[in-house]
Amino acid sequence: MKARILFLFIVPLFLYVILLPAMPLMEPDEARYSDIPSLMNSTGDYITPHLHHVIYLEKPPLSYWATALSFKIFGENDFSSRLFVGLCAWGCIILVYFMGIFFAGEKTGLYSAGVLSTFLYHAAIGRINILDIPLAFFVCLATWAGYRYIKGNHQKKIWVYLLYIASALAFLTKGLIGIVFPFAILVLWLIICKKWRDILRLFSPGGILIFLAISCPWIILVQKANKDFLWFFFIHEQFLRYATDISRKSGPFYYYIPIIILGTLPWCAFLFQAIRGVSGKTTRLWQQIDIRFLLTWAIFIFLFFSVSSSKLIPYITPAFLPIAVIFGHFFQLYESREIVQEETMGKRVLLHSPVILTSCLFIIALCIPPFLKKHAVAGSEWIPLVMLPILLQVLIIFLPDIIKRKWNKGWFLTVYLLAALFLGSLVFPASHFLTPYKSAYPVSQAIKTSIPAGQELYQYGINLYGIDFYNKIRTPVVDDFGELNYGIRRLPPDERSRYFLSSEKFFELCKEKGDIYCVTKYSRRVEELQKVIPKLEIIWDNGAYFILRLHC
Repeated sequence: MKARILFLFIVPLFLYVILLPAMPLMEPDEARYSDIPSLMNSTGDYITPHLHHVIYLEKPPLSYWATALSFKIFGENDFSSRLFVGLCAWGCIILVYFMGIFFAGEKTGLYSAGVLSTFLYHAAIGRINILDIPLAFFVCLATWAGYRYIKGNHQKKIWVYLLYIASALAFLTKGLIGIVFPFAILVLWLIICKKWRDILRLFSPGGILIFLAISCPWIILVQKANKDFLWFFFIHEQFLRYATDISRKSGPFYYYIPIIILGTLPWCAFLFQAIRGVSGKTTRLWQQIDIRFLLTWAIFIFLFFSVSSSKLIPYITPAFLPIAVIFGHFFQLYESREIVQEETMGKRVLLHSPVILTSCLFIIALCIPPFLKKHAVAGSEWIPLVMLPILLQVLIIFLPDIIKRKWNKGWFLTVYLLAALFLGSLVFPASHFLTPYKSAYPVSQAIKTSIPAGQELYQYGINLYGIDFYNKIRTPVVDDFGELNYGIRRLPPDERSRYFLSSEKFFELCKEKGDIYCVTKYSRRVEELQKVIPKLEIIWDNGAYFILRLHC
């Protein structure tokens, strides 16, 4: 019971809920996915999402609805913006716990949950407001439900219904991929296992009706309100984004290999010694967990996005859950083995070399910011922030092994707690380093004191959604429309010309008004403006963002 409380409640609560407000919202993703639910609440339109007050149909609304509800309960702030994602990350941890129990018992379940909750990837992605963690939770829940249905000889229909319910929620989170992933993984696994007849059992008339009942009402209502929704959402945003490079987020085939290696730290660094420790128990390993199913799951996700023309780091999220179960079982077997006292010091150092190397690289990375040419941090500010994470990396090199050799237990718990404390302690230096140039929060606070009440503020060459979210204003944008183009074309001409301007129109407006306030990013844009408007006053800047007063 104490282990369950620690692994399933205390550490996830600390990492994925309590620390959520420790960092302001990052641009553009977190600010985008905060502005949309904020506008839902203010306008009362929960069918057609709006971003920066224009129609935004790139993604379905489930996460927006959940965040809008969180805003209603807790107010509009950094914590409530991230709460749904944090709870979904927590849900993934609970899910791998039950997966581990099903395969090999309570200990494997706890170890799998501990591994996932302290994966560097999960700790990073699981506490920022993006759609990929909620998608991963529903996709993985659907996949697991389908697996349980097949393994249970189809006795309990609840599992196949859960497959369709979770798939519908995954669809409402990020689109067709929420349907494709669970069924593709399950069908591919059944083909590999030569269970051809079971493929048809996955297709349930009752399940299909449940899926349609959950997903179709929004599709019907949003299509009724937006006549070209079906083409834009299904063709442009689903098929073309995957098959072409229209999103301009391409990468090489091996793009996700380093992400998986880095994302599974610190545990992948211990894998070498764990594999050696269970080398004589491989038969037991393969008998206890369905390695074909877990590898099919992880490899399919990896290959699916590796061949895609559109690649982003968060896309690979659903692959980390089966990896966590495999790792958890490895470490459970390693923990149970007896220490070989005859091991020489040289052999122990060799076995620990990946851990030593990883910790040294973390320490080096933490020491770099004061020496950067761009975005450097003062050493006097930085050193106190990184002392604890550096100390934890030093301890993780030798403390777990010392404890195992002394008491022949406690190795996993020591690594787990050190990793959790390290990840938690990273939040504060990360916030200090990223906030000045990746968040609109400093600008939003400066706006409150620098811009006279009632004055309109323009965004020149940038579009920080966080300004509108934090300050509850609507800022006209100059030249940087990007993903808003679809919605801009549907605005009335008067509204479009007022809030979305070309630089030429902006300069004409400046001459007409004689005095304009604007915010921009990078000194090169300030210089660009100064060539056209010599009488330029910098009211506030932090080296990355500038609030300007233009005298025309």
